[in-house]
Amino acid sequence: MPDRSDTNHFGLLLLVLVATYLISAFSTARWITTVQVVLVGAVTVLGARSSTLPRREVTVAVAILLTGTAIMLGVSQVNTAGRGIANIWIALVLLLAAMVIVYRVLISPTVTLQSIYGAVSAYLLLGLMFAAIFAAMDHLGGGHFFVNGEPANAETFQYFSFTTLTTLGYGDFTAAGASGRAFAILEALTGQIFLATLIARLVAAFRRPDERRR
Repeated sequence: MPDRSDTNHFGLLLLVLVATYLISAFSTARWITTVQVVLVGAVTVLGARSSTLPRREVTVAVAILLTGTAIMLGVSQVNTAGRGIANIWIALVLLLAAMVIVYRVLISPTVTLQSIYGAVSAYLLLGLMFAAIFAAMDHLGGGHFFVNGEPANAETFQYFSFTTLTTLGYGDFTAAGASGRAFAILEALTGQIFLATLIARLVAAFRRPDERRR
């Protein structure tokens, strides 16, 4: 009987996420938010295809999410507040995608390479999700997000998010407000728990196809 986990598309999902990160990392242009919203829609579709939900429910969920994403494309072009709202939507969609992926990985009967791809994808989704939350706080807040007036854009939010998620913490970017610091602490705790539990467990349980057959 074939292993259903091999039919997942987590490898392709991981490539889309890396592309999303690189686009934002190398450009600070305002249109980056639009590109991110489109790629988030693609991420959601890929995550839904890898779920075990009934096809009809998946179709309805994807239709709702893509409709919302299309609306956010327009909202993000209106003003700063609109970009903040779009970033909240991005964060919610990324959270949903991460939950679907983690659920699919956990219910898989065996740990395959695709399972590990899925776990790493969920980890990247968390980093992008918190970056979107920080961006929303900056757009909707009244002051500077970073101390000393450091530039606040997609590039620096992602940099700050992933250095926080991995607890690398260079210290060159620091949240100025109490709410930003609170979310930064929450992200650091989430990243450590995720690595120490899910990914470590999957790597320890991973077996090559020939080993599973034996």
